[in-house]
Formats: sequence, structure tokens, C-alpha cells
Amino acid sequence: MTTSERSPAARKTAAKEPVKAPRASAEKIGRQDWSSWPHYDKAASGFRGYWYPVTWASHITGDPKPFTLCGEKITLIRDNGKAYALHDRCPHRGVPLSEGNQQFPGTVSCPYHGWTFDLPTGSLSAVITDGPGCRLTGKLGVRTYAVEERLGMVWVYMPLADEEPHPIDEQLPEELVSNAFVMGGRFDPRGGNWRFACENGFDEGHAKYLHRTALWRLFKPMPTWNITRIVPEGRWIYRVQDEVYWEADFPGVGRWTNKRWWMKQPPEGTFNLGNTGATDKVDPVIESQGFPGFASLSMPGMLRIAYPTFMHYEFYVPIDDDHHMYVGVMVNFKQGWDTLRFYGKYLGAIRWLFHGQFSGQDAWMVDVTDAPPEKLYRPDVSLTAWRNLGEEEYAKKLAAAGVTEPTADTTGTEA
Repeated sequence: MTTSERSPAARKTAAKEPVKAPRASAEKIGRQDWSSWPHYDKAASGFRGYWYPVTWASHITGDPKPFTLCGEKITLIRDNGKAYALHDRCPHRGVPLSEGNQQFPGTVSCPYHGWTFDLPTGSLSAVITDGPGCRLTGKLGVRTYAVEERLGMVWVYMPLADEEPHPIDEQLPEELVSNAFVMGGRFDPRGGNWRFACENGFDEGHAKYLHRTALWRLFKPMPTWNITRIVPEGRWIYRVQDEVYWEADFPGVGRWTNKRWWMKQPPEGTFNLGNTGATDKVDPVIESQGFPGFASLSMPGMLRIAYPTFMHYEFYVPIDDDHHMYVGVMVNFKQGWDTLRFYGKYLGAIRWLFHGQFSGQDAWMVDVTDAPPEKLYRPDVSLTAWRNLGEEEYAKKLAAAGVTEPTADTTGTEA
């Protein structure tokens, strides 16, 4: 699997000979605010006009359940096998519809006075306590949201205005649309803004320092520092490592290394952090993708990490300004009896070591991050590249929808 555009010989030379790191221009270092990314700055509750995973499909039944997505309260309910999403507020007195139930097929009823709403349209179809002749029937309603089920999850489209949602497969990682696979994962509600979580996932600098104590990396050394560039390709941006340094002398301070006697020694010229062992067994599906780099990111905040034999994905789902849902998914392109081996490893170890303790270190940092103001440094090229991508793509989406700012619905609507 290629992780650098350099030849193996060139990579080996670069790994041995220290090269002075190129420094970013002065105006890109030490930024105090996010004024260069106005749309990103305003997106505290998320980018609208995208699909978001909300929960496991198996968790949605005939009993309505409450969720918050992009600052909007919604309820999810299943009827006749299909999942529906409605705004979680009865327009009568503001009682959550998720506290209600189904009194009639294809509907959900408010528990307070029996206002009953059609699931596909959100229209008020009956008011139980006012009889069949209620004059409000058909004149009021609640907002509905498009719903799809993919990867064993329920996805909800959060619109910019009243546009039709784009096909969800256009937003999913391409390799998950066109290949058979098995997967394991978890939904974990966490503190901290979704942007901090997304920036952390693609962050160039933290992994080799923050995660040096993670059990997931117990026998695998992490570099001290490296030089990375960002490569755009299609709708993704990739982190590509050009130079990797496993230890370093800091003048007046001392020597720093992540190497330990019990760890495997990294092979010379290793540029893929997930590939510090033998690389002769690369999954053919992963290899065929031709990823330029180990880590990649796309809108609206979807991280992809390519290991030699499996893929890891993270979705940073906005709940509100101060909370997000971390969705971590591990995928293996195996079939037959090999799927049992994968599930055994995932449920027995990976779920706890990787999606638990390792990812928990990220959750800790995301929850205590407080920016802006901020002072950026060279490795933050990954952060600024992501912000640039978000700013540019969201500006295009707003223009295509003919709006300057997205609109949220917090009340009932007239039919």
C-alpha cells in the first residue's frame, strides 16, 4: 500500500538523513481566531445538507426514541419495517413526541392530548381528544426528515432548506459501497464540539504523543515527529508522510524517543503509522483503492484510516454546540469463516482497546479543548487543510441551495 510518492530508496534515504522542516508562511502560523473560515466558525452545531448516522438500525422499533442532531430534537420510530424521523415537538404544547406511542398504524401520537401525526408526511391526521371533526386536522404538522439505513445504521439527512437530499451512497466511502465486508463499531455520546473531535481525528501531531501510553500501541513504536503534506484527491484530503523521525535531540532539553525495549523496532523507511510491522499481507481490496496516504478526511466530518488488513472509520456527528456522537467503525473485507475470526477479535479485544481506551484518550482531549483563540504550529497543516475544505465545500453547498445561511426548524409547521 503506497503511503508516499517517493520511491522506496528515496524514502529510506530521507529516513536516515535529517532535513530541516519547511516552515509555513507567517500568516498561517499563530492564528488567534477562525475569521479565515467564517462558515466553519458558524458551524458549531454542524454542517447541514448532509447525511449523519444517528444510531444502530436494530435500536429503532415501534417505540419512538429521542435524539438531537445538529441542534434539532428529532424522534425516530419504525413502522412496518421502515424507519421515520420527525421533529420531536408536538405543536400543541411542546411535549416531545418521543414520549408518545403508536395508536394507529403509520402514525405517532402525542402522550398529552392525543395529537396524532402521519409518519411519512408529518401532517396532523387526528386529534383523539377533539373527535373526528377537529378543524386542525390536515392544517398543522411537524417537520419530517429523510431517513436511510446503511452499514447497519440509521442515517438522517439534515437539510439546508427544503432541498431534496443527495443519494447517501455519494457520501459514503466508495469502498464500502462496492465491496462486501464485515464490521464492528460503537456509538459513544461525548462532550466537546464536533469540530474539535474531527480536527483531533485528522490531527498530525497528537497521535504519537497522546497515544504513546495506549494499550493498542503497547508493542508498536510511534515516531517522535514527522513531516507531512496534505494531498487532495476527489472529495478527500489525505495526510502523506514524507519524513519520519523515531527519536530526536532537543537542544538544552534532552533526547526524546518513543522506542522501548519491549516494542517491535520500526522498519527503515516506514511511512504509514498503521504499518509498523510486516507489509507483505495487504488486503487486496484496500490495496486496490490506491490511497495516497494513511489517513483521509471528507465532508461533513468522516475520517478514514487505512491499515494493511482492515479499515477504520470515524464519524463525528454534531449533537449540539457542546456535545457530539462519536461513531467508530472497523471494517474487514472478509467473507465466509474469516468473518468469525474478525468478530472474535473485535468483541474480545479491539472494541475495548481501540474504540474504548485508545479512543477514550481522544475523548478526554476533545472535551477539554477550548479554541479559539489558538496558536497554530507547523503540524497543524492538517487542521487548516480540513478547515479550508469545509469552508470551500460548504460555501458551494449554500450557493447551490440558494441560501446564505441554513435554517433550523424548532416548532410545528402549517400543512
